[in-house]
Amino acid sequence: MSREHAFRSKGSRQHSFQNSASSSLKGETHGMKSLVPFLGPAFIAAVAYIDPGNYATNIAAGSRYGYTLLWVILASNLMAVLIQTMSAKLGIATGKNLPEVCRDRFSKKTSFFLWIQAELVVMATDLAEFIGAALGLYLIFNIPMVTAALIAAVGSFAILELQRRGVRPLEAIITGMVFIVVIAFGVQVFYAQPEAGPMLTGLFTPRFEGIDSVLLSAGMLGATVMPHAIYLHSALTQKRIVGTNETEKRKIFKFELVDVIIAMVIAGAINASMLIVSAALFNKEGLFVEDLDVAFHQFDHLLGSTAAVMFGVGLLSAGLSSSSVGTLSGDVIMQGFIKRRIPIYLRRFITMVPPLAIIIMGVNPSKALVMSQIVLSFGIAFALVPLIMFTSDKNLMKSLVNRKITTIIAWIIAVIIIVLNVFLLYQTLFR
Repeated sequence: MSREHAFRSKGSRQHSFQNSASSSLKGETHGMKSLVPFLGPAFIAAVAYIDPGNYATNIAAGSRYGYTLLWVILASNLMAVLIQTMSAKLGIATGKNLPEVCRDRFSKKTSFFLWIQAELVVMATDLAEFIGAALGLYLIFNIPMVTAALIAAVGSFAILELQRRGVRPLEAIITGMVFIVVIAFGVQVFYAQPEAGPMLTGLFTPRFEGIDSVLLSAGMLGATVMPHAIYLHSALTQKRIVGTNETEKRKIFKFELVDVIIAMVIAGAINASMLIVSAALFNKEGLFVEDLDVAFHQFDHLLGSTAAVMFGVGLLSAGLSSSSVGTLSGDVIMQGFIKRRIPIYLRRFITMVPPLAIIIMGVNPSKALVMSQIVLSFGIAFALVPLIMFTSDKNLMKSLVNRKITTIIAWIIAVIIIVLNVFLLYQTLFR
């Protein structure tokens, strides 16, 4: 296919996409057909909520405390729905992403600081995701970890190449990979046969079992509410479908809200299934499992090779898709905060260096995953506080400004997250 032909084809697809969206806004299409053009952004953002860091924290929580901390996943997911909704709404209302609005509203020094910390968050994210993908290949095919890392690198570059074909193909492949993870853990839950009574008690009864459970809960929160997803979601909605007036913007937001709810429910179900399987198998057997390779072999021992391979496939799929999303987030962050860009493939290469170094040095991958969640947990406040400030500003948001109750709940969530972060940091550094 010639470059000119490829350009025409891409333009034709985009034109068709915009026509479908326009028909939905005018009420010319109904039901699921009217929703389809708006589905996608939340699924890309939701990939960040099921990255390999979640595997490490959820399996550790389930194996050590059984179903006790299942409520943390429910609470985190409810927080995520509100946070991602505000992020999507900011992009729709302003036509700008969160880093761009920060650059407009804050001083250059503040924007530069926010950019630096956000880049560190992306590096920590990529550490978890790349190591997770490599570990999945290592476990499934029993190949050297370094070789697995190089194959994972090629895979992540291939997913990024889809960007050149437009946003819809990228959304389609990432959504497909999310459903691979859904199938993988659906099979494992079926095999594990969890007990309904204790599971429901853990889901709806908030409680802790000592300081260590609080520390692990903070890590679970850091693995669920992801700062780079907050930055990215506003970028995914800012120019995707542009409302020409406030009425159209409100309609777009209603469609995107459905997108967020569907995507976050799926992400929450995946996270819950990780903990449930770990509780039903490992905790029941008296096993405390922190390392993902140990979890893989225990799945093989307790449930058979099919369950173990499904675990590895889910880990690989989550790692590859979320690593690409992390790279996209880094591009948005740099462009937004400091008006600079580097080629996305160069960024992908740079962010692969730290995890490759860790793998070559033989550092325990699961320990590296857990430590990356601490960095992520620390970075949430720097994305969340500006987001709440901006979405509560009527002059900026106009008809899509937060309702008063939304703002109050959002600030309560921010305080909870910041307090947990301080506790997590203190316990990690001085314990």
